[in-house]
Amino acid sequence: MLRILPFLLVLALWIYAFIDCLNTPEEKVRGLPKVVWVLIILFLGEVLVGPIAWLVAGKVRDGATAHRGSTPSEWHRNHRTTAPTAPDNDPAFLARLAEENKRDEALLKDWEADLRRREEELRRQERDGRDGRDGQDRGNG
Repeated sequence: MLRILPFLLVLALWIYAFIDCLNTPEEKVRGLPKVVWVLIILFLGEVLVGPIAWLVAGKVRDGATAHRGSTPSEWHRNHRTTAPTAPDNDPAFLARLAEENKRDEALLKDWEADLRRREEELRRQERDGRDGRDGQDRGNG
């Protein structure tokens, strides 16, 4: 296992540097074009020259967190843009909810009116049908 460990460490550093280079925006790459850095990392990865060169000289590092000594999570905690709000405290959500309720109530009233109209129509048809049958029965008898 100890014989494989140096090989695995070199491989891990090589993969990390390669992925880091690919994910770095072009404007944060220093010295050479990004494509050249990728090639340096790929071809000089076995001897660690490429990955170490990339980590030391290839990428512009954000110095803002390093100068203050804070970790990225501390920085994010201190620089929240907005405080999270619960839905029942969010005025936009409540307004949207009230608007949806109004639309739903209007739709329900339309459905109820349509149902009443159909029921009245059925009652009228039943009355007309009964009156027509009663007249026929009397005329035949």
